[in-house]
Amino acid sequence: MSGAGWFDRFETHDDRDGHDGRDGYDGRDGYDGYDGRAGEEARRHGSPSPGERPPGRRPPEDTGSGERESGPGGPDADGHGGAGGPGNDGRAGTGPGGHGGGAGDVQGGAGGDGPDPAPRIPTPRASVEDSGLPLPDLADLGDLAPVPLDLSHDVLKSLLGAWALAACSAAETAAVEEHLGGCGGCADEARRLREAVGLLHQPESLDLDPSLRTRVLEGCLSRRPPRIPVPDWAAPYDAETARLDALLQDFGDAEWHAPVRLRWFEADTATSRRTTVAGVIAHLLSVDGLTATALGLADPLAEVAGAADPGTLGPAGRTEAFWRASHFPPTRSVRGPWREQSHGLVRTVSFTGGHAGGLEVPYGDFALPLHDAMLDRAFECWVHAEDIAEAVDYPYQPPAPRHLNRMIDLAARLLPAVLAERRRAGLSEPGRRTPHLVPAGAPGRSLRLEIEGAAGGEWLIPLDSPAAVGSADLEVAHVALDGVEFCRLAAGHVSPEDAAVGQGGDRQAIRDVLYAAASLSRM
Repeated sequence: MSGAGWFDRFETHDDRDGHDGRDGYDGRDGYDGYDGRAGEEARRHGSPSPGERPPGRRPPEDTGSGERESGPGGPDADGHGGAGGPGNDGRAGTGPGGHGGGAGDVQGGAGGDGPDPAPRIPTPRASVEDSGLPLPDLADLGDLAPVPLDLSHDVLKSLLGAWALAACSAAETAAVEEHLGGCGGCADEARRLREAVGLLHQPESLDLDPSLRTRVLEGCLSRRPPRIPVPDWAAPYDAETARLDALLQDFGDAEWHAPVRLRWFEADTATSRRTTVAGVIAHLLSVDGLTATALGLADPLAEVAGAADPGTLGPAGRTEAFWRASHFPPTRSVRGPWREQSHGLVRTVSFTGGHAGGLEVPYGDFALPLHDAMLDRAFECWVHAEDIAEAVDYPYQPPAPRHLNRMIDLAARLLPAVLAERRRAGLSEPGRRTPHLVPAGAPGRSLRLEIEGAAGGEWLIPLDSPAAVGSADLEVAHVALDGVEFCRLAAGHVSPEDAAVGQGGDRQAIRDVLYAAASLSRM
């Protein structure tokens, strides 16, 4: 068996030895065309002869018949050269035949310029579920802390922005935080980035501060006083109508028709009336018309049958008449007349220079001076604005503290007259020690009303006569309430039994005052 044939067989069995045609034993590195001269050349240069085994190579396997297998292009059973392997041009045996096969470029065999064999694909590994072995217990793994990455300074610096936004992976976060402990420049940059991210995620509401408008106006007016200032007693109405108008600005049709329930106390009983957001604005337009007619302005209900006589109809009667006269439920179109009327009221009382504050405004069965009527309208505007905001699920803040204090003061000044009216109606009893009303201007039994909060203060409420004077020496009871809580009690939104009250002293006097405060409410 010739040496050339042995190498041909060796190349044929390449795949079993873990080598392919790129291991240096193809026809391109000196082992092509093995004949006698090739063996001599190999021995002269120290290379293995065709009959010897190359170093590090496993000998070809024996077929068991005493002769070795021959692949394509190798010798046949009697030692003669086999047919050449397929060439690159698709023809068989393009390499010369003879002993040792062709001298072509075919990897893994001689005899032609054939294509490279297809790469071998490893078989898929068996899954642990298919092996029958028990799965690892996850509880035994514990909390695996991320291993910090070994990153350069430039890479870590480029990750600071993502780290500030909490967009890094656990390993990147650990690497960045470990780097910040030893690099002062990156630590300063990281602090600035974190502060910038904090500005992007404001926890506060996006709504403007309710007192922003007032602060801006005060800043402007302190530099340039207006030629026609708004009186102090009209400023709460100006502010509350502006806040309500801002709330209504972006309402769509669905919001204007959202159901609203108006609540108040009548004869010590909680009463309510259902309407819509547009119906609430129509109610404000109707009641503000009482103040407008007192100032000589046009009455918005002048053409509504039965609603133009303020001497016979109060706020509730005018509102009901306006609702009945509407062929369809009020819509967003009512906003324009209401806002125009509120502007007209503020402008008119400003032109009078505050001298019209004593002008009486009739409310049907009672009357209020103009400065108190404007506070009353500001109070009702705020209360109904909260009703609207609750209906559309929108937050709404209380008035500015100085405006809220004026509203509380008005309610405290009205309590003695309401107590006397309740006593005449049989809803309240006079004190046991003073069964008769005290003379006007004389001190009488008093209740100390303490209002907590920024709008708070203290008021001595005379209990025995609307014209009596509150006296600390004759104080028989003490009531403490939050400012907003007291206003909601006076609006009929909180019952006297449910009001959060700190109290001490005469229980009957405390009950009379709390129910009198709830009786201030009306539709």
